[in-house]
Amino acid sequence: MFFIPVLEYVGPKWRTFVANMSIAIFFTFATCILPWIAYYLADWRMTCIVTSVPLVLAVGTPWLIPESARWLVSQGQIDRAIKILGKFERINGTKVPDDIYRRFRETCARICKEEEADKTYSVLDLFRTPRLRNITILFIVIWMAISLVFDGHVRNVDNLGLDVFVTFTIAAATELPADTFLTLVLDRWGRRWLACGSLVISGIFSIWASAVSNSIYTASLAILGRFWINISYNIGLQYAVEVLPTVVRAQGVALIHIMGYVASILAPFVVYLNVVSSFLPLLVLGTLGIMGGLLTLFLPETLNKDLPQTLQDSEDFGKDQKMWDVPCIGRKREDEETPPVAMFRSFSRCSARNSMRASLSGEPLRSSMLRRSSIKSRKSENSITEVERL
Repeated sequence: MFFIPVLEYVGPKWRTFVANMSIAIFFTFATCILPWIAYYLADWRMTCIVTSVPLVLAVGTPWLIPESARWLVSQGQIDRAIKILGKFERINGTKVPDDIYRRFRETCARICKEEEADKTYSVLDLFRTPRLRNITILFIVIWMAISLVFDGHVRNVDNLGLDVFVTFTIAAATELPADTFLTLVLDRWGRRWLACGSLVISGIFSIWASAVSNSIYTASLAILGRFWINISYNIGLQYAVEVLPTVVRAQGVALIHIMGYVASILAPFVVYLNVVSSFLPLLVLGTLGIMGGLLTLFLPETLNKDLPQTLQDSEDFGKDQKMWDVPCIGRKREDEETPPVAMFRSFSRCSARNSMRASLSGEPLRSSMLRRSSIKSRKSENSITEVERL
């Protein structure tokens, strides 16, 4: 859940860095020391207690983590959103004139009234339109494959024939280079092809490991498979947040992750296939990885695209993309040459139907928006621009 407010508040330039390096540093450190906590305590009850105590810090979340301003505006709670923006204003040491906030509030209020933004949405809305339904089902299936393969690699460490504590630590340590690599290339290569490639490569190394009899070679190849599934896992965390609309983003991401946990239930059974044949666990994990990777090619690319705000935004998202489009080798897009457009710019540019399409990274303006050139629109746009400078 922390991914949602983090990715919505962090600017496009830093979104990938924050999303991945936070995991690279803290998750890697925690998982590397976990086996040694268990080793020195030598008692599963004490291990559960010691690893659960830090979760007490979560009690302070409502007072430490601000609510999503994007979501508040989509629900018509404009005053609360502006109050949070004012808090960021104080933290960043900036000052926005009160007149800008006033015009911003008026613009948002007008659009929210026209759009009936106080409408209650549920996760079922993700399945009401054909394209959004297909995308949601694809995310569920792909995330189930990623979760199963990731959890399977974690649990399969004991089958590699080496010291389980050392092997687990080395395998967990791959998270740091994997996330660092992902941070460097994700905003250059895009989500879709990198997700596909990392899953397929993980599958290849896993199948290769299942065909090797030497324990050292098997463990080395399996750890390489774990390295690439780490990359896929982190892409998956960020990918769904960027595609699902703000109005049901939290519910949709929760549904996808719940289905991932359902798939993880099967991981112990996959690992237990070792009693039948030693090569079966890694063979199954490798096959699932390759299949999941190929499915990602049917998802829309989110590199240099706006986060969709409404259900219609998500329904239209990526319609202009082709399956074989590769962002890193295509010609420089117009939106890459213009400065990032932030959270609420669409309120002053869109018609009532499209007004809730908020922008984070500069999607090319649709032709209908380009026709909006009245003085009133310019005044509203200027006010939004001042808010973005927070």
